[in-house]
Amino acid sequence: MSAKNKASLSEVHSSVDVKSGMSFRKKLFAFIGPAYLVSVGYMDPGNWATDIEGGSRYGYSLIWVLLLSNLMALLLQSLSVRLGIVRGRDLAQASRELYPKYINYFLYVLAEIAIAACDLAEVLGMAIGLQLLFHIPLFWGVIICAFDTFILLLLLHYGIRKIEAFIITLVVIIGLAFFAQVFIAHPDISNIAGGFIPGFADDGALYIAIAIIGATVMPHNLYLHSSLVQTRKIDRTPKEIKRALKFNFLDSTIALNIAFFVNMSILVVAATAFFMNGQKDVSDIRQAHLLLTPLLGSTVAPILFAVALICAGQSSTITGTLAGQIVMEGYLNLRIAPWLRRLITRLIAIAPALFVIYIAGEDATGPLLVFSQVILSLQLGFAVIPLIHFVSDKEKMGEFVISKLVKSLAWICALLIVTLNLKMVGNQLQHWNILLGWQNPKVIFSILFIVISLIILVYISIYPFFSRNRERTVNLPHKKDLAIDDKIIMHPKRIALALDFTNADLSVIPQALRQGGKNATYYLIHISETANAQLLGTEAGDYETELDLDNLKKYKLQMEQWGYQCEIKMGYGRPRKEIARIAKESNADLLVMGAHGHKGISDLIFGSTIDAVRHNLTIPILVVR
Repeated sequence: MSAKNKASLSEVHSSVDVKSGMSFRKKLFAFIGPAYLVSVGYMDPGNWATDIEGGSRYGYSLIWVLLLSNLMALLLQSLSVRLGIVRGRDLAQASRELYPKYINYFLYVLAEIAIAACDLAEVLGMAIGLQLLFHIPLFWGVIICAFDTFILLLLLHYGIRKIEAFIITLVVIIGLAFFAQVFIAHPDISNIAGGFIPGFADDGALYIAIAIIGATVMPHNLYLHSSLVQTRKIDRTPKEIKRALKFNFLDSTIALNIAFFVNMSILVVAATAFFMNGQKDVSDIRQAHLLLTPLLGSTVAPILFAVALICAGQSSTITGTLAGQIVMEGYLNLRIAPWLRRLITRLIAIAPALFVIYIAGEDATGPLLVFSQVILSLQLGFAVIPLIHFVSDKEKMGEFVISKLVKSLAWICALLIVTLNLKMVGNQLQHWNILLGWQNPKVIFSILFIVISLIILVYISIYPFFSRNRERTVNLPHKKDLAIDDKIIMHPKRIALALDFTNADLSVIPQALRQGGKNATYYLIHISETANAQLLGTEAGDYETELDLDNLKKYKLQMEQWGYQCEIKMGYGRPRKEIARIAKESNADLLVMGAHGHKGISDLIFGSTIDAVRHNLTIPILVVR
């Protein structure tokens, strides 16, 4: 890392300082961050919908489900952390490394459905919050939510500390708002204590419990957490890995327990304000807001409710965006412009919301929110089971393989999730049979999809036991170990080479060497575009970024063996800006780049780098096709 690169992101660099000799407080602070970005997904509007309906219909009796969900979340997120720190893989990369291509495509689709369901909850929650505060029609509120895409893109330019400050501020507002509402509601402490005793009143309680689990233990958070923890640079020694695991566990424990108390506060307020006053049919967030004033006798509570709802929806958008990018890159080797990735995710969520509001009216949004969380729960098994396999692999995890106790608890969680989902699916099919009959196309299609899903679930559960010795590599968007020819001679220059570890390098490097010969200095530039790189800059220590740096070192070593002078220049984020910046900082008098030949709509999707770089530089640019 150059001094200039370090200075340009000095705030991020100092925030992840894990030097030995630091005090406990400083070490903890250095590792704090990833879990808070993850925890906002546990307080999104989807949680509100399930907590409000659970509290209004069943009082305090489902508090134990919240506690169970939180314990499951803590266990599974700790496994996700372990995968990222020990193996240097996110969950999508690890899945692609192990499972066949067609299985990974299926898992990718399910992960995208989960992210879309999560984003749907955020869109509806924010739109409802805007309606409650400013009396904006829900239809237009949903459309306004499409533009919050640009808030994330703006924050990405200011580094991780600005994003963390933004998220923590929103979380504090949410927590204080519900703490105040609990204080206003004066709940019965003995009734709250009784809510920790497990039990279901009826099948409706089971449906709500599954929705609560889906709203709490989110599949996309497992992908996200396994990636974010790699941003902390640590020595790859057993001692440092153990320390990283310990502090990340503390980070997760604090952040997820905050989320638990927020969710419990929502359920307790709903139980006290609605259930205890005979209002047992409150399943809509807007309805809950309207009833708070007459039932609690306070005009402040509804305002706090709406403000917290907007904060919850806005804070959750960041996790969905990053998780979507991680999932797409990990499963498909496909990287598209961040603004387009965010816009696609948001449009997928907005379309069903607008459709339901237009067809069924605003009153249908409450059930839609709860249903979105049930969808999340249905996807859980397909993320949890591979995760357990990955961290149970002694060959890959070494001394950091999970213990038999943790492994048993993890499999119990997976079995519980799958069993509850099967029971709920069975109940739903029986209900459809009574209403529509088995011959109905809707029922036939649902049964077919469920059967296929079960077959694949069984497959991903048993496949790792029969593939221990199979060697696979993560198919990143770049190629490794590309040979370069020893080409010579021209005039001395300071020449910058934009490299991307594809076959284009085999043309770029020889052309650059012809221009400068052995008296020139060559600056080998590569830009890491991973989600971590865009978020954290120089502190992006994810697997792909580290692999890219290794490839640059291989290029440098080979060229130096031939007698050429080389320097490595890694950039992070958007190539069009980073390539120009590094070329300027290196005082290069020639930039050599490879052209990939896409144009038109492809430029819009993947980004047009050459034109953007050309407009930011005054030196000659040699474009090699």
